[in-house]
Order: sequence, then C-alpha cells, then structure tokens
Amino acid sequence: MEFLIPSRTARPGDDPIFSLNAAATKRAQSGEDIVNATIGALLSDDGRLAIMPTVAESLSTLPFETVASYAPIPGREDYRKAIIDDLLGPYGLTENATCVATPGGTGALRIAFEDFLEPGQTALTSSYFWAPYRTIADESGRKVATYDLFDAAGRFNSTDFEKKLDELMAAQGRALILLNTPCHNPTGYSLDQTELDAAATVLLQHAARGPITLVLDVAYGYFHPEALDRCIATFTKLADRVLVVFAWSGSKAFALYGQRVGALVALCPDEAQRTRIGNAITFSCRGLWSNCNAAGMAAVARILADPILRVKVLQERALLVELLAKRVAFWNEHASAAGLKYPRYDGGFFTTVFSAEPAKLSQALAARGLFLVPTAGAVRVAVCAVNEAQIARIVEGLRAVGA
Repeated sequence: MEFLIPSRTARPGDDPIFSLNAAATKRAQSGEDIVNATIGALLSDDGRLAIMPTVAESLSTLPFETVASYAPIPGREDYRKAIIDDLLGPYGLTENATCVATPGGTGALRIAFEDFLEPGQTALTSSYFWAPYRTIADESGRKVATYDLFDAAGRFNSTDFEKKLDELMAAQGRALILLNTPCHNPTGYSLDQTELDAAATVLLQHAARGPITLVLDVAYGYFHPEALDRCIATFTKLADRVLVVFAWSGSKAFALYGQRVGALVALCPDEAQRTRIGNAITFSCRGLWSNCNAAGMAAVARILADPILRVKVLQERALLVELLAKRVAFWNEHASAAGLKYPRYDGGFFTTVFSAEPAKLSQALAARGLFLVPTAGAVRVAVCAVNEAQIARIVEGLRAVGA
C-alpha cells in the first residue's frame, strides 16, 4: 500500500547541489585534494566562511529573551521597516510598499507563487535559472516556463521574452515573472541599462491585458550595487501598472546563511490593494511557516537602524565585494584565455560554462576532483567558494576535458 499521493512518490531525497557538496566534502575528508565549487556561500581564500564582524557581534549580543521569543507572523515591525527603507528609501517609495519576513529569499519566492498565481498556472523565467524555482513551483502546484535568456549576440533576448509573455497572457490572463538580476544565478549575468529598458518596455506592452507581477530576485544584488540601483530605478517606475515584488535575502546581504532571514517586499501605490496584498502575504506566512527567525531579524534591524553599525557593515560588505571582484577578474582573464564559452560576467557568486552535455561534463570534472553543478545547457561555477589557485585548476580542468 502506497501512502504517498501519486505526485509525491518519485520525489528525489536531496537537492542535487547539496548532494554534490556532500560528495565533495566526503572526498576531501578522505584526504583528497578536491575543489568544491558547488555551494553558494562566500568563502575567504583560506576556505573559511567569510563573515561580517559587526553582524556577528550584533547577533551574539542580543538578549536571550529576544532570541527565544516568537516573532510576529509577518516579522518584526522594525525589521520590515528597515528592509523597505533600505531598498526603496532612496527612491521615496517607502510609503507605497508592504513587506513580510520570510525564511530567506526562498520563502519570498514561495509566497509569490502562492498569492499571485492560481494553482496549475505557470510562471515565466529565463532559460538558465536557479533549479529550486521549479521545485518551489512544483511544491505549490504551479509550473515554470522559460524564454531564451540570450540572443545570438549573447545579450538579453527581449524578443523571446516578449513572445513567451504574450503566449502566457493569452493562455492564463495573468503572469508571474521571475527576473534574477543583477548577479544572476547561475550565469552571473547582469542586465545593463539597455537590457533593463527593453524588459520594462515588454512589460508595459502587456500590462493592460491582465495582472503582471514582476518578482525581482535580488538575492545577490548587494554584490553589484551599481547594477542593483539601475534595476530598482528602472522597474519601480512601472509600479502603477505592474506589481513589482522584491525577493530579498539577508543570507547573502549580511552573510547570515544559517539564520534564514529574508523578505518579500511588494510595491503597490494603490492603498486599498496594498492592504489586501499585505493581508494575503501575512496569511500565507501563517500557513507556510508561522513566523521567522527572531534573532536574525533583530540583528539585521539593529544594524540598519543604527547609523554607526550600518556604516560598519557597509564597509565590511565592501571588503567582501572586493574579494569577490578579484576572483571575477581572475576568472575572466583565465577562462577567456582558455577559450571557454561563458556569459558576460562582472559580478555575483556564480558564472557558468556552456555545455551540450553538462551532466557528462560535471562527471568528468568530478573524476579530476573538481566539483561543479550541472544545469540545463551549462555547468555552474561557484566563484564565491574558491580562491584564485582553485579557479586556475577549474579552468585547466575544463580546458582539458574539452569544455
């Protein structure tokens, strides 16, 4: 007798990325000299987790009553206000936003699927995408369709984006679009201003046909501040015709991966509709996870509200951005010289190398002690997790196996 419902019987027991990480860790523990470029956490050159000392201090000095207490269902009020101010304050839009705390950016994405798409409907994202998008969609009874991310010139394919959005609006009368820029996972691609404008034009062309929700997945955006500013400035101008939603991640912005703090921020100028959205996303919080990590929220709220702590964290984050930028430059220099085919890469935790057989390529690299994640049409390189010497080994390994 099978107790699982039919749609659950063939589910894999582990996430592929974490499975590869476990395999790499096991081989390293056995004494093998491996390179683990799988997990999306920023490591220092000695392989230790890169942290922000002020964040660590803020977290470790919280009163135990704060750490142990339940947080409100939508999240601490000071936390939610701080996130809205941080994202939208420079644009004078804080009064037009509503926000709930979520367990990482993943939680924000889950709520977006639940509240802005009907069961059975389809979200739209790029042809290269973070694989858990599909997991989240599947788990919530929705689907994911894709447009070609790159055109023949290797730039954002606004033509195919428009075509697929047109088809989706015709089929279901509404759209949920997942746009992961800047520092796209897995490609590392960031849309430039011309590409952002092209995407905005497409959205406006279809906005009158039905509700369009644009989810800006800005999980890695703080590691490309200029591009994040361009992204926010471009798309917030659409807020009177398109619902603009941010999936924000404290895991990345504050190097607080294990605290699982994130937020969904919805920008809606209409007060009555904004209230309805706030009610709906709060209801979803209660039904999905009840409330979030009180300690992580308190630490982030304290930092963002205190001018001195905020400046310290900005300085500490700048050092991490500089560390990553050096690796990005090193990758670009050596991967280009080796003739590897990969997208434009100027920031972010990951890049990808195109491959017609990514699973086969990943296996060949693993045999050499190099662990990279296969995705559709490419293998992902977590530049965030490897130093320059390891990047050189990865590039040589890719060249040697004919990538």
